[in-house]
Amino acid sequence: MKNSLKWISLSLLLSANIFAAPSKKLITIDSDAVNFSNKLFGQKMKAVKKVGGISLIEIDEDALLQLSHEMHEKFNRCGGYMLHDSLEDALASINAVEKRNFAKSAPFADYALTAEDEVTPLIGQVSEKNITNVIKKLSSYRNRYYKSETGLQAAKWISEKWASLVTNRSDASVELYQHARWKQPSVILTIKGESEETIIVGGHLDSIAGFWGRERAHAPGADDNASGIATITEIIRVLVETDFKPTKTLKFMGYAAEEVGLLGSKEIAAEMKAEGANIIGVMQLDMTNFKGSDLDIVMMTDYTNQQQNEFIGTLLDKYLPTVSWGYDRCGYGCSDHASWHGQGYPASMPFEAKKNDMNNNIHTSRDTIEQSRGGSNHAAKFAKLGLSFVVELDR
Repeated sequence: MKNSLKWISLSLLLSANIFAAPSKKLITIDSDAVNFSNKLFGQKMKAVKKVGGISLIEIDEDALLQLSHEMHEKFNRCGGYMLHDSLEDALASINAVEKRNFAKSAPFADYALTAEDEVTPLIGQVSEKNITNVIKKLSSYRNRYYKSETGLQAAKWISEKWASLVTNRSDASVELYQHARWKQPSVILTIKGESEETIIVGGHLDSIAGFWGRERAHAPGADDNASGIATITEIIRVLVETDFKPTKTLKFMGYAAEEVGLLGSKEIAAEMKAEGANIIGVMQLDMTNFKGSDLDIVMMTDYTNQQQNEFIGTLLDKYLPTVSWGYDRCGYGCSDHASWHGQGYPASMPFEAKKNDMNNNIHTSRDTIEQSRGGSNHAAKFAKLGLSFVVELDR
């Protein structure tokens, strides 16, 4: 009888665990994706609030992996939503529409071009081979998923690589920014200037494939986003090797956990905002090496700063006159620029192609450098653009 009672108790306990209510998460997402997502997930998600074109959604945690996959498949968005820790955080984000509108049009710096004598020789130092080597190294990890051991190893390699570039600079430092809720850190390199005004160039360092078993999946992520990190690495190398001494403070960032709701950049941007950081410009480099369009570089107009976008256009016309460029939209939360924009900072995202022409091999095992013919000629254009952005904003 005792054994029978034990068995019944164990069965009830297991049943309770199996049928326990799923954990709920709060996300903000572009309202154009809500109807599609509602049909896909049914009662697993519930709309809470809508402001403008952004919706606050409560969703089962176990649906998030599939959601990020579907946002890429159906909407060509790398992330596509922003994950929130609390209702207060989510409401603050969705109610910041006016701030985002302000950040979209307000100028944060003097956008006159005055540093031609410095920029021109710097962009001539960009090495396509160096970019290729970093892409190959990062895409050699099985994946760079934010919960995986190889995701941690990749972040550490980036920090060591960046540290090796600035080893002789007393004004430079590299940190692993630790996130409490997952193992992969973000990487931040700071070159201290005379001013507290800050210029940021960043991109995410994680990679994913599929929506089940992501810690074991093969996700080389050569384009998404080893290409962006490699481009940033080359910008750092050129600045350091030419002994560039900034007037303003420069920060280069590799964000953890972008693919699962912009988690790393969201935390960093919120912390810098709380500290009162004076950020005058943010450039997001997410996918720089797949030339899928007739345009070489495409500026994303939504959730970015219009004045800064126009400034970047003048940089392209001035310093890269053979590079064709234009505008497109990528939707809410499509990459880490949304984290900075949401905090009221001026952010821009030059992209490798029009969204409908983007690399369709991302988020699969096929995202290798071979999709870009084994080289980095396209990414080199972004490195040159990033250098001109940093130097002209700094002067």
